[in-house]
Amino acid sequence: MVKIEDIYKSVLEADRSAVVICDLEHTIIYMNPVAINRYGKWGGKELMGKSLLNCHNEKSRESINKVLDWFKTSMDHNIVYTFHNEKENKDVYMVALRNDAGELIGYYEKHEYRDRETMNFYDLN
Repeated sequence: MVKIEDIYKSVLEADRSAVVICDLEHTIIYMNPVAINRYGKWGGKELMGKSLLNCHNEKSRESINKVLDWFKTSMDHNIVYTFHNEKENKDVYMVALRNDAGELIGYYEKHEYRDRETMNFYDLN
């Protein structure tokens, strides 16, 4: 029988965007293969177990903490638009992660690219 955890991990690992998941202490607990590659020059996989805050400047650290505090104030506070990267034509969001009881357990950064897909519909070649 397939475990739901394996399905969740498979979804994250198949994503074409970088996914970095942190706990409430800002410790990087998961990076998908795209994130490991994208952040390779800063350590890649070796960043897991380290603080995400070490990868950001003071202004960004303040913003991350401000959003995390906002997530904690309400179970309805779950996503914040944080940045538009013009060079890569993407929007960036900070997203709350909650357990079944609605308690905040962590967060991740979500990247949404705005470029039109170049892959053909149902191209199986």
